[in-house]
Amino acid sequence: MLLWGEDVTTNGYFRRIGSAGFLLSCLVLAGCNTADLTTPDVTNARATGFVDIKPGSEEEFILNVGRRIYFEQGSAVITDEARMTIVRQADWLKKNKGWLIKVQGHADDPGGESANKALSTKRAEAVLNALAEQGVSRKRMWAKGYGIERPVTDCDEITCQSQNRRVVVNLREEFDASAPGR
Repeated sequence: MLLWGEDVTTNGYFRRIGSAGFLLSCLVLAGCNTADLTTPDVTNARATGFVDIKPGSEEEFILNVGRRIYFEQGSAVITDEARMTIVRQADWLKKNKGWLIKVQGHADDPGGESANKALSTKRAEAVLNALAEQGVSRKRMWAKGYGIERPVTDCDEITCQSQNRRVVVNLREEFDASAPGR
């Protein structure tokens, strides 16, 4: 009879079975997988939580290109990092000409309401102009500044507020009421 911590001789081999060794053996065996990982139904299986992203879709734009541009406090100047995002956006938008583009500017709390509205509009126009410089038709785009009306987060810390200093490039199927001349 095998007991914990007992010396055992089997087929001429001597071994010591202890509680730690037994537990380790159980864990090793429990981790063994007998499935053939090279079969097509395992290697080509759809990963859970992911969906098929269609080329040219809004999901592709959001996930693979990025739609947000961030700014320094009180500034509408496009940073080098933001410019790289704008170049990616422009490349995608030039390939997917069926989309209209609403460029939405936002601001954080410092300053008055009218100053934030003006700053958010300048940010939206700066991104719109940068997209146009990259070859995206101005006929497809319009800019709208929202000031502090639509914060991503409401907090007192500067690092947290920085999320609100942004422009969001939104894809649209048609012009909305905020588009000029509509």
